Amino acid sequence: MNTLTASPQRSASGLVWSIALPAMLSNVATALFGLADMWVIGRLGDAPAQGAVELGAKFMMGLFTVFSFLRIGTIALTAQAAGRGDSAEQAAALTRSLAAAVLIGLVLLLFKPLAIGAGISMLEAEGQIAEHARQYIDVRYWAGTAWLANAVLIGWLIGQRRVKTVLIVEILANAVHIALDLLFVLGFDWGVVGVAWATVSSELLKLALLAILVAMVPASRSAWASARLPSTWSAAALRRLFSLNRDLFFRTLLLTGAMLIFARSGAQQGPVILAANGILFQIFMLSALILDGFESSTQVLCGEAKGAGDKSAFTRTVRVSLFWGVMTGFAISAAYTLVGDAFAASFSTDSSVVSATADYMWWVTLLPILGVVSFVLDGVFVGAGWSRAMLMTMATAMAAYCAMIFGLAPVTNDTLWLAFGLFFVIRAAGQLIMMPSLVRSSFSSS
Repeated sequence: MNTLTASPQRSASGLVWSIALPAMLSNVATALFGLADMWVIGRLGDAPAQGAVELGAKFMMGLFTVFSFLRIGTIALTAQAAGRGDSAEQAAALTRSLAAAVLIGLVLLLFKPLAIGAGISMLEAEGQIAEHARQYIDVRYWAGTAWLANAVLIGWLIGQRRVKTVLIVEILANAVHIALDLLFVLGFDWGVVGVAWATVSSELLKLALLAILVAMVPASRSAWASARLPSTWSAAALRRLFSLNRDLFFRTLLLTGAMLIFARSGAQQGPVILAANGILFQIFMLSALILDGFESSTQVLCGEAKGAGDKSAFTRTVRVSLFWGVMTGFAISAAYTLVGDAFAASFSTDSSVVSATADYMWWVTLLPILGVVSFVLDGVFVGAGWSRAMLMTMATAMAAYCAMIFGLAPVTNDTLWLAFGLFFVIRAAGQLIMMPSLVRSSFSSS
């Protein structure tokens, strides 16, 4: 059994870090996708092109991230099954999630023309920015089904505690992505389209590698057979999957909406602020993905503890993860204080964009501290299956975020970043308030 109590020789901190550290490194490799895109396109010294990549990437991230419940839900269901020692359910969880990914991918392709047009219009892009963004999105959209399948395969491997395997795949795929970025953009002079094709190519490579590695895990070998079993598609199993994924879907939809509103508000301030915010947002995402390592560890370890009915292991994981998460958040902020301005400046050769990044970098320095508690508790809530409660806290934070942005006129870039920071603080406050009663009800017999 893969619960905390199954490994008494390892400290709680050691268990948390055994998953969090490789997850962090894997997430950093993922973040390098966006950072590489912004850096390479920035070598052209073209603010509209850099802004278009920012908008296009935001749209694609928004569209795909809405379905990140495939990854998150797969982690939770797989970890809970592992906590119960149920290998058959681990295979069935993989089968059901992959079926959902393929179905969603086909629907997305069917609505491709409508989705792209609506996205460009929603982001209020105009002129060259709109043209470049459309070209970027049109290419990247074709990798949608691969992205969804990768989300499931990665989630299943993490739920199996095979985070190091995910790390190896992310590093290889990212190395190929960066090489193709340089080749297509600077070598072939494909510009924005080259960035998109580099992403599509690396996503397909990742799918091939993950499929091979998942097939090598013993628990996956009955997945194909489980697809033919009525129990895999029973009403109870599908209801559990739908209930969890429904709440995660709407939670992610709200989070994606917050990011798209952020991009849209930046676009309304002109191409220089849009490009600067794009660079700063990628740097923020780097810190968020590092801290999300603790979200991955709590998803797995809290899921296992919930499956095993082990309250002490559950609370110990929460306490230890929050401690190390906060410490890591302060460490990242300290690093950004020292080198953040120079790091941000390296992403553009346009002096006006460089100047704008320096003006607002301090917000990005503050965000790891403001957001870390909500990142850690997201993992706790997912692992425990408290998806409805997590959705409620997200909705409350989103309401406050929209009230700030749409209630203040005009919205300056400082107020935009302030609203974004408070969005995370409000979420964390709601989660902390709700958690004691949720723990009591979930472990009432422990």
